Amino acid sequence: MRYYPNYFDDFFNDTKKQDTNTVLRTDIYEKDGYYQICMEVCGIQKENIQIELKDGYLKITATRNINKEDTHVLRQERFTGTYSRSFYIGEGYKQEDIKARFDNGELFILLPTKPVKHEEETRYINIQ
Repeated sequence: MRYYPNYFDDFFNDTKKQDTNTVLRTDIYEKDGYYQICMEVCGIQKENIQIELKDGYLKITATRNINKEDTHVLRQERFTGTYSRSFYIGEGYKQEDIKARFDNGELFILLPTKPVKHEEETRYINIQ
């Protein structure tokens, strides 16, 4: 059986192009007992980036807004809106274990390869 290409395949399967526009490109390195997550966040202000730690997931959300008031847009190729990326890092991490730095359009997140063991603090229950 001979295959005849369907010209609509590319039309309906164009998700690869969309994904590269809406995904924060990321590199992850391991060195000296730490993971370093490096993300491209060009054109996004530091104030528009959030890092959330919940249920073992590290979620990075960034919003890019371009001021277009009083302007008629003729062509727009840059994505505006919200980017989001999640990484499962495992249970046991606390907020103070993770450090983040924003520098020249890149976000750097540093976390230990294994969760830091924290001392359980004694909490007393009040008796009424």
